[in-house]
Amino acid sequence: MWDQKWVIGNWKMNGQLQYNNALVHKLRTLEVQDKVCIGITPPTVYLSQVHNAVQIVINNPIHTCAQDVSRFGGSGAYTGEVSAEMLKDVGVDIVLIGHSERSLYFNEKNDVQRHKIENVLKVGLTPLLCVGESLKEREDGREKEAVAYQLSVFKGLKTKHFAVAYEPVWAIGTGKVATTEQIVDMHAFIYHEILSLVGEGAKIRVLYGGSVNAANAAEIFSVPHVDGALVGGASLTYDSFTAIIKAAQQA
Repeated sequence: MWDQKWVIGNWKMNGQLQYNNALVHKLRTLEVQDKVCIGITPPTVYLSQVHNAVQIVINNPIHTCAQDVSRFGGSGAYTGEVSAEMLKDVGVDIVLIGHSERSLYFNEKNDVQRHKIENVLKVGLTPLLCVGESLKEREDGREKEAVAYQLSVFKGLKTKHFAVAYEPVWAIGTGKVATTEQIVDMHAFIYHEILSLVGEGAKIRVLYGGSVNAANAAEIFSVPHVDGALVGGASLTYDSFTAIIKAAQQA
């Protein structure tokens, strides 16, 4: 897993029982892609459905991932919340933390994300931290400052495994993709910044996200320090998602 390319499909607020079954059934029969760590991130209500379906895998292990987790640990009077313990109980392996849509619509900041990461690590799951700058921050030349601040939640964590998805906010769902030069520069910066926070010897995966699709995946995977992709809309159809997986296999 930590030496493979990651291709994680984030369904966001999409999916229904019948559609999910059809898509996962087809994914289960995809020919062997042994260089790729494949993950599916459905809405919370479909986690058990997806987890149960991917247990019957013919060729490739498929990880069940969660889109979010509560900042509160254990159990308690937190109506509407889902704890890390609950996610583990239904078979989740990887949890997205700090997606820009959580920051945009729910005003989540570093302190909340830190609590979530700690809760996920405590139960033995893998947090996947999402970072990225806004268009204004990019235009003002403050993109690295913004990303460094977001990465600072890693400082002092008791783990040597760090997974990050770099998603420039201006490229999410817009059809825009960062240039090769921008991706090279930011992914190298993220690697260096993580090492400066946690010390040498860390296992690091840095994924690119932001309008990744079948047409641009191969070029993106060829970029140094791009260890995979966090895929949005293109993960909702079999042909586009598997094309991205195959591009990662061949990278």
